[in-house]
Amino acid sequence: MTGDPQVASVSASPQHGFSKQTCDTIELVEGFGVAEDAHGGQTVQHLSRIRVDPTQPNLRQVHLIHAELFDDLEQKGFQIRPGDLGENILTRGIDLLGLPEGTLLTIGGAEIRITGLRNPCKQIEAFMPGLLAEMIERREDGSLFRKCGMMGVVEQCGRVAKGQAIAVTYPQKPHHPLEPV
Repeated sequence: MTGDPQVASVSASPQHGFSKQTCDTIELVEGFGVAEDAHGGQTVQHLSRIRVDPTQPNLRQVHLIHAELFDDLEQKGFQIRPGDLGENILTRGIDLLGLPEGTLLTIGGAEIRITGLRNPCKQIEAFMPGLLAEMIERREDGSLFRKCGMMGVVEQCGRVAKGQAIAVTYPQKPHHPLEPV
């Protein structure tokens, strides 16, 4: 990645659905997620996870995707706009998928602790046929490389807006690679 890490766009939606509407700013609330977003809460808010166990802690309070993914997809004929894939924060200039679990992202006064990867699901294919195949890559060792962003929890409140710088603080070693949450 090149350039200084920054916020490319922010999005939220008060209703459960796949895509989110872009906003000027979003408010991150400690232990909750994005204010006025359907996926905010201390316990799981994703409908599929509620059906399994509604008391699970919400490790998916904030969804982040790197804008470089959208650039790559555009080269393959997919037109994806900010918010289309349900992300709250679209970043640029940071290798999100290469960060270890527990990394802290600071944006203004807000802090997000990375908990894991977003697992691509059939909703991506329903949104745009052929897109799911672009979100999962099988590596030579047979493992899957998931490309559709990461999830985090809010450690400190603050407002986030397009153009803000993102500071990265790595956790103590040993680092653990991100797994789906």
